[in-house]
Amino acid sequence: MTLTTRSGPAIPGPRGVPFLGSMFDLRRSTLDTFARARRDHGDLVRFTAGPPGLRSVFYGVFSPEGSQRILASEAANFRKDHPFYEEVRQSFGNGLLTSQDDDYLRQRRIVRPLFTKRRVDGYASAVAADAQAVAERWRTPPGGTVDLVGEMNRLALRTVSRILFGTDVEAAVATVHRCFPVINSYVVRRGFSPRNPPRHWPTPANRRAAAATAELHSVCDRIVAGRQTAGALEDGADLLSLLTRAGNAADGGLDATEIRDQVLVFLLAGHETTATSLAFTLHLLARHPEEQVLVREEIDAVLGDREPEAADLERLPRLTMALKEAMRLYPAAPVVSRRGVAATEIGGHRIPDGADVIVSPWVTHRHPGLWEDPERFDPRRFTPEREAARHRYAWFPFGGGPRACIGQHFSMLESVLAAAVLLRSYELTAVDREVPLTAGITLQAAGPARVRLRGVG
Repeated sequence: MTLTTRSGPAIPGPRGVPFLGSMFDLRRSTLDTFARARRDHGDLVRFTAGPPGLRSVFYGVFSPEGSQRILASEAANFRKDHPFYEEVRQSFGNGLLTSQDDDYLRQRRIVRPLFTKRRVDGYASAVAADAQAVAERWRTPPGGTVDLVGEMNRLALRTVSRILFGTDVEAAVATVHRCFPVINSYVVRRGFSPRNPPRHWPTPANRRAAAATAELHSVCDRIVAGRQTAGALEDGADLLSLLTRAGNAADGGLDATEIRDQVLVFLLAGHETTATSLAFTLHLLARHPEEQVLVREEIDAVLGDREPEAADLERLPRLTMALKEAMRLYPAAPVVSRRGVAATEIGGHRIPDGADVIVSPWVTHRHPGLWEDPERFDPRRFTPEREAARHRYAWFPFGGGPRACIGQHFSMLESVLAAAVLLRSYELTAVDREVPLTAGITLQAAGPARVRLRGVG
């Protein structure tokens, strides 16, 4: 039976356990809990978690229409005031991912020229070179087997670090590889806890995170300071050199702290998301050899023995479809949170002002009303005709609206070109059929995705 309140019909949701609601389910598996709630209660779900006095209430919006309203058409009513984003802000700074209002608009105007298609296409040779180095190293792996999770993480981190820092890549890669996991787990734990000890209290978790953050900031600050004082780098083409010179008459430029904040966001968003997309694209093709054969035939026909270039992104539609299908099944940003500042009606229900709201590509990408046999890997879902027939927010791995990911063209370029280099060199056979997952700041594999290699060509 549906109850009715003065503000309209009550929003349904799971009861969970007495006094604690869905707290244990959300801790055990956030993504499974959201998917099950949509199945049992519909496209708008009310969640409660935690004991009385510390209880959090939030709403899950799982329809493409609702997601569009929150991210795009009514984006001004849904802000990044959520506690999760505050924790990200405290650790990674006030860059494009976390800034709001005038700060965000100013930063985006300054940074946008660095991410034009023409500018990003200029990084294609760096992407291809780093992928080719991985292909060469794979010629002698132990037992002929590699773990795609670790391999793609290292590849994506090295590529984005080289594009960001140029010749300073080695120090940045080592520090990020060591510090990011510590900071990520800390941010996620605090971002979804009803109460947290102040960051300055000397708890073991606070001290570990503070040390990792200080080390990461120190490396970035040192490299930024060097760029700002080195006149010889006036013509540098890496992103950090461009950031130090970016600006306009109306907005000015970025100071050292603002540059560091942008760099940290680019490191976070530019390597973890692409690594996830690449690893699962290759793993899914390893599990579906018939699709892998078709993709490799396309790569061979288009590339032959030459290095891939930016224009090949348009010439490799079958590989691009496989990547998009992998991003449907394993979206790197599986959950997006907002806080409402005005009451909003969605799906015939009223979400109150001040409410915490999530949209979930993970859930919407598996919605059986939008996708036939949604758990099946089928790249043909992304033919131009089928894409055009779907709602814009049936597939939104890069978010949408005014806060859509500024680096989505770079992510697609890197993923397609790197996958093309590796698949041209190797036939992949899956060793691990399933890969356990965890939802942190981004989607993370909680176990290996091993494949066996056989050289081709």
